Amino acid sequence: MVRVGFVGLGNIGKPMALRLAAAASSGDVDLSVHDVAPEPVAALTAAGAKAVGSVGELAAVADVVCVMVRDDDQVRTVAEEIGPGPVLVIHSTVAPGTPAELAARGLTVLDAPVSGGPMGAADGTLAIMVGGSVDAFVAARPALDLMGTKVVHAGPLGAGTRMKLARNLIHFVAFTAVTEAQRLAEAAGLDLRELGEIVRHTDAITGGPGAIAHRETTAPLAPDDFWTGVFQHVAALGEKDLSFAIALADELGVDVPLAREALPRLGKGLGLS
Repeated sequence: MVRVGFVGLGNIGKPMALRLAAAASSGDVDLSVHDVAPEPVAALTAAGAKAVGSVGELAAVADVVCVMVRDDDQVRTVAEEIGPGPVLVIHSTVAPGTPAELAARGLTVLDAPVSGGPMGAADGTLAIMVGGSVDAFVAARPALDLMGTKVVHAGPLGAGTRMKLARNLIHFVAFTAVTEAQRLAEAAGLDLRELGEIVRHTDAITGGPGAIAHRETTAPLAPDDFWTGVFQHVAALGEKDLSFAIALADELGVDVPLAREALPRLGKGLGLS
């Protein structure tokens, strides 16, 4: 049995903790929880967790303390109350230097941000990116496996946060590209909801932007590399379609700066000369 504490029962923290509570009811986890809001604490106790009155009390009865709070300052406040002893697992997305700052105080820290949103948290299919020592990772792994189906030890302390930031760069740049595509589609008289359904449908099949992320390096491709032919095909299709989309945008008077930036950068970004 692993003794787990959970602090921060918000939009994502609560369903994460409920996954642990389900294991607690079967005897695999001893779960204690704390939050300033009483409602999620009540929901967790009803699900089999134990409520404690403070972070300090929680740290005294846990080997692993998972933290999902709002920002770096709240993480620091929680860390001060936890102190040395349990493994502090930071699920909040914080600045890259914050985990090392806390470790310098004598704490055993893992930075373990998550990806998958409330839906992934609710069904236990989160991706969890972990930075920290192997020993700390091994200690926390049983709890992490109950909350996510893709748990990656990304490297030393801070690596999990850096991986999350790289992942979310894709996420939010893609969101911005979608708003650009929506403006183009709207000007062309198309149904924006149907466009969204098409995007979600095809991304589920192809893997979306992550479909190109299979190489171990971003170095230029050698002529005989397997990926050279694949990415030459991708670049040819992309440059053709981007050119057509930009021409349509010009015709309709729609500003598409991301498309204009992508056109000359696509091939080079894929590693083609």
